[in-house]
Amino acid sequence: MTHTGDKTTAHAWAALGGPAELVNKVSYEEASGVLPARLPVRELARATVGVCSLAAAELLARRGTGPVPAVRVHEGAVATAFVSERHLRIDGRAPTSFAALSGFWRAADGWVRTHANYPHHRSRLLGALSINDTGDDRALAKLLSDELATRSTHSVQETVYAAGGLAVAVGSAPLETAVPLVETRLVGKSSPRMLSAAPLPASGVRVLDLTRVIAGPVATRTLALLGADVLRVDSPQLLEDEDAHADTGFGKRSTLLNLSTPTDRNVFEDLLDSADVVVTGYRPGALDRHGLAPDALLARRPDLVVAQLCAWGWSGPWASRRGFDSLVQAASGIASIEASADGLPGVLPAQALDHGTGYLLAAAVLRALTDRQALGGGRHLRLSLAGTASWLLHDILPTPVEGDGYAPPPWLTKTASPYGLLDHALPPVHYVGAPQNWDRPPTEWGKDLPVWI
Repeated sequence: MTHTGDKTTAHAWAALGGPAELVNKVSYEEASGVLPARLPVRELARATVGVCSLAAAELLARRGTGPVPAVRVHEGAVATAFVSERHLRIDGRAPTSFAALSGFWRAADGWVRTHANYPHHRSRLLGALSINDTGDDRALAKLLSDELATRSTHSVQETVYAAGGLAVAVGSAPLETAVPLVETRLVGKSSPRMLSAAPLPASGVRVLDLTRVIAGPVATRTLALLGADVLRVDSPQLLEDEDAHADTGFGKRSTLLNLSTPTDRNVFEDLLDSADVVVTGYRPGALDRHGLAPDALLARRPDLVVAQLCAWGWSGPWASRRGFDSLVQAASGIASIEASADGLPGVLPAQALDHGTGYLLAAAVLRALTDRQALGGGRHLRLSLAGTASWLLHDILPTPVEGDGYAPPPWLTKTASPYGLLDHALPPVHYVGAPQNWDRPPTEWGKDLPVWI
């Protein structure tokens, strides 16, 4: 069944500053059984993809290719893409989503959630709790469980945070309704930056991608699908999980630069001089020492689009803390709402805060490019996993669904890559004439030259 006139989509489109009359361009092909949860995850997921598709269609039309094409999003495609990391196979091998020391643990007075997927986070978690890393995950899980059971949830949260690790008390940071979904700021003045007619909305747009771990990479993966030249830049001192990169690196290139060294810094400066968009996914202020604070970038390039993503929002006592989707779910109250009958904290059927925020971030960039066509100036965009969580908790109402039962196979494909043969999810973004797949597989992490195509 096709569904139009969705209030959640209208809410997200308004948050992006989109013209209200365009929302009627969006329709959804419904499917039953997608992303089942107590909270309205299905509605969130399709709306984020819907507004991203609409923003792409709007920009394409603004570039002089004709009227805004209709947007028709299939919920099956959305549901498959929202768990793309689970569908990924590399030469038939299924990656591991969460490490042995990541998960929910019972503390003396409640539950805590840890995140130890990266080696440095694992080391900091164990070090904070005075546990020696023997390399034996099963034995370490038992030691961790025993240790956490003796401590309060607040003590675990603050001790691990002080050591640079990742652990939160379940329900420790209930989100207020005031957390914005999207923040857009017009900065400075410049002439309208016109983009010529092109077959794809973001053709010719250069995007510097300074993001990690799902939300940011999903956003830039989407911009690459829509024609942007996306170059991801990482520090050689902060290794990436290659399986994660195989999932979110489609359509992009990846290079390594140490911004603390003069040679690499000069290379980065050259890239920055001709970039259209800079997307960052680090904690507020983490990149400021490299001269990458938004106001510094926009003072240098008045027509730049600077898009920032963080975990906990841009104000408040947790703003500067590290965070991931699983931790925001745990701390915000989502884990308690989705808990099982025996009280074990639960999770959403997807890392929906990550994926949803990723599509919203891509939509915000596309809308900024559209507005820049007419008004000029630079744009500063801010989104957060906490903002998306607050939207899910407070602003989205469940809707009835009528449609065929959901099965992933129609939304999966195979692509040869430097990592091997990839079984992967197809992109869910769709408007009339939209690309059906990325034009290139993920390249090996960090192996591309730091140049624009």
